[in-house]
Amino acid sequence: MKIKKNDKVTIQTGKDRGKQGVVEKIYSKQNTVLVAGLNLYKKHVRKSEQMPKGGIVEVPRPLNIAKVGLVCPHCKKTVKVGYKIEGEKKSRVCKKCKSII
Repeated sequence: MKIKKNDKVTIQTGKDRGKQGVVEKIYSKQNTVLVAGLNLYKKHVRKSEQMPKGGIVEVPRPLNIAKVGLVCPHCKKTVKVGYKIEGEKKSRVCKKCKSII
């Protein structure tokens, strides 16, 4: 996967289009990512010991990886990712500014 945990991403489609957030978790088998504070949905929760009153809770849902774009830390733009192999080391490269991510 070209996007990793703690990368800053921009959401490109859906209700949160244009917003930026940090990747909390990656689900590689489903090709989805969980972005902190974005793609929130409301869930009705029953009474329990953790929530004695019950109620409505906002829960983040994972997004398809094709719907997010990586933000380059150097040029601060949404970019595509390439790879550069130097000896035994493989590193991600920004396609716009050619810097290592």
